[in-house]
Amino acid sequence: MAQTWKRLGIMGGTFDPIHYGHLVAAEGARHAFQLEKVIFIPAGRPPHKTGRKITDPHHRWIMTELAVASNPYFDTSSIEVERPGYSYTIDTVREVRNLYPGAEIFFITGADAVLEILNWKNVNELLEMCWFIAATRPGYPLGNLKRRLAGIDPEHVKRIIPMEVPALAISSTEIRARVREGRPIKYLLPEPVEAYILNRGLYK
Repeated sequence: MAQTWKRLGIMGGTFDPIHYGHLVAAEGARHAFQLEKVIFIPAGRPPHKTGRKITDPHHRWIMTELAVASNPYFDTSSIEVERPGYSYTIDTVREVRNLYPGAEIFFITGADAVLEILNWKNVNELLEMCWFIAATRPGYPLGNLKRRLAGIDPEHVKRIIPMEVPALAISSTEIRARVREGRPIKYLLPEPVEAYILNRGLYK
């Protein structure tokens, strides 16, 4: 039987690779919104990233497991990795609600991802089912977010909450480029994840 949670966080993303920005955002949200658990869910086949090669989901899920292992409030789920077809947030939130009935769900993701929310599948239903925490870099122009959300029901917009995260200056794109160019990635992501990347020759 699944554990009963009252306030549950979901951290969604490609995690290619997961880094300290993701972890700091999740821990900040956990504290700010009094979340009892944050579950990291690596995307299986993200529909919005069909233009570039994504690292095998198995590798991304293992890296996520390694990254969160030291935090008792963090966990991972492979539901998107195991689900066939594209990974839609609406399907994931429905599945999490079925696993944890009665839990208030907070979906944590980057503000850049939220900017594309009007293109998401069943966005109004999604915003009825959970809160969104939009993690932003310091100095992020929140006006961009407000303008993009103008086409959404104002009651739903209230369920999207910006949260500034200093460590979001780190990016997965930069880490992949550093590996390709032979530059160091130490201190950008947890050591077990760094070791996994280097030992398996990812991003070369």
